[in-house]
Amino acid sequence: MTELDDKKFSVAEFIFVKIPYVIMGSLILIGVAINFSNVISRYVFGNALFWVEEILVFMVIWSVFIGIASIAYKGAHLKMDLVSAHIGNPWKTIINGIMVTAFILCCVFVILQSYEVVSLMGRLGQVSVAASVPMIIPHAALLIGFGLMILAVIIRIRSYFTGNFDMDNG
Repeated sequence: MTELDDKKFSVAEFIFVKIPYVIMGSLILIGVAINFSNVISRYVFGNALFWVEEILVFMVIWSVFIGIASIAYKGAHLKMDLVSAHIGNPWKTIINGIMVTAFILCCVFVILQSYEVVSLMGRLGQVSVAASVPMIIPHAALLIGFGLMILAVIIRIRSYFTGNFDMDNG
């Protein structure tokens, strides 16, 4: 692996692994703080924060869809490779190629559908019931998450075809 390849993977790893981990960890810590504030408010002051559960759900949604980019980059998603693990080349490459093509096509389908939903939420100006958060925010998590997942798969396309993510992971 050349120095340029090392830099490419270190930048990609920073974008698709390190940043999502920081975002997910931050969201979890903020969620714990919000939940703790709700407990204090409810049991010390006798006044529950009615919007907390809704915000926590939105934070979990964002955490999941930010995390899928990292999972796709690392090739850590669930795979049914009982048969393909015992197949030699060129069939293994062909099967992996079919799999990555189906993966990308499914992501494109979800992105297109999600774009329609986000656009609709934006046109309608719909907000959440308790916290009055514009519904474009939680729905955009799918659009952004699946978009990042496609980018991660494209960057690691060689790993997807070979089925080996350790070889070029820096």
